[in-house]
Amino acid sequence: MKTKRNIAVIDLKAFYSFVECLDRGLDPFTTPLVVCDKERGKNTIVLSVTPYLKKHGVPSRLRIRDLPKKFNYVYAVPRMERYIEKSSEVISILLDFFSEEDIHVYSIDEAFVDMTSYLKYYKMNPFELVRFILNTIKERTGLSATAGIGPNFFLSKVALDIYAKHEPSGIAVMNKEDIKTKLWPITPLSKIWGIGERMEARLNAMGLFTVEDIALSSKEYFIQQFGVMGEQLINHANGIDESYIREEYIPKDRSLSIGQVLFKDYTKNEIPLIIREMSDDLSLRLRLEGKVANGVSLYIGYSKEGGFSRQLALNRPTNESSILYDALMVIFDKFIQDFPIRRVGLNFHKLIPIPDYEQLNLFEDPEEAKERRSLQKTLDEIQMRYGKNAVLRASSLFENSTIKERHSQIGGHRK
Repeated sequence: MKTKRNIAVIDLKAFYSFVECLDRGLDPFTTPLVVCDKERGKNTIVLSVTPYLKKHGVPSRLRIRDLPKKFNYVYAVPRMERYIEKSSEVISILLDFFSEEDIHVYSIDEAFVDMTSYLKYYKMNPFELVRFILNTIKERTGLSATAGIGPNFFLSKVALDIYAKHEPSGIAVMNKEDIKTKLWPITPLSKIWGIGERMEARLNAMGLFTVEDIALSSKEYFIQQFGVMGEQLINHANGIDESYIREEYIPKDRSLSIGQVLFKDYTKNEIPLIIREMSDDLSLRLRLEGKVANGVSLYIGYSKEGGFSRQLALNRPTNESSILYDALMVIFDKFIQDFPIRRVGLNFHKLIPIPDYEQLNLFEDPEEAKERRSLQKTLDEIQMRYGKNAVLRASSLFENSTIKERHSQIGGHRK
């Protein structure tokens, strides 16, 4: 007989704004604080609002220009280094209760825990153990958290996302017996973990508006329409999720990405500088991982709407900054249009470990290539020892350069 699994997912309530209130000695349940850098302008995205503002109908994600005018807001500039520090405190608490192998950190403010083998040891049922953990988090860090409990990842996440906020304890439980009464009636479908707005629109076009509509559909038809995702949709709609925290997931096509939203509109002639700087940073990450890339891709987003995303296969795998930049510029020159640009993203894909042998290039002097790589290695070592801003291209002094600012940030925000 299969042992019933007990999975909990713990979410830190209004995490960024909560941390900012705690550090200021403010009560997040009575303070209209928003986390955003208003110096970036009215189009800046608000990363977090306090429970007080949520209670008054202010969504957790919006732009500064859309904030209701009736509140006297406290503005807090994002401090990612502080949030990471506070998140680490919470993970440390979880490690006091559970083995590292039974914890899956889903995001900076959310983590899954497999409690199955611990309930007997702690002599508690799942609800009691989670409540004790949430109380411990509150006592040690000052942070409030909610939780969902279920027999698998998916049902615990549904319990958290849909029902936990309505429970006085902040803890919601979903069992397989609750599928027809609690899971199937959910609509719109984008409320469900893993279904975005595009997928929801596609499902609606098929006449599917509730989870029950998906659950009662043909699995073969869904697989035909959506591939592997179709089977997962049907399984989830029926409360089935066989994934385990201890399963090791290794992507078949490992890649590295970097992106940024620019502080102003750039012309097409100004963007190569940005691509160069981002390519240098991503190439450094590639070398530090001991990898080479077989392909590159470039994303350009225009200010008004539209853009393009294209990829290019390389003639030979490499991690050299200059070669990767040249490949990105081939894409840029071919597809760029003369519109104001606000977003840039790069990706190096089909990564493999650095080969033990070197594939010679008939059109390149081997000695020159050797000297170039030796210089690159020296520059990498200086940056790793003294910081990324220790050695920069002269172009970093240009007004349109963003590299110094990005190096002072974590996740696109100030440290």
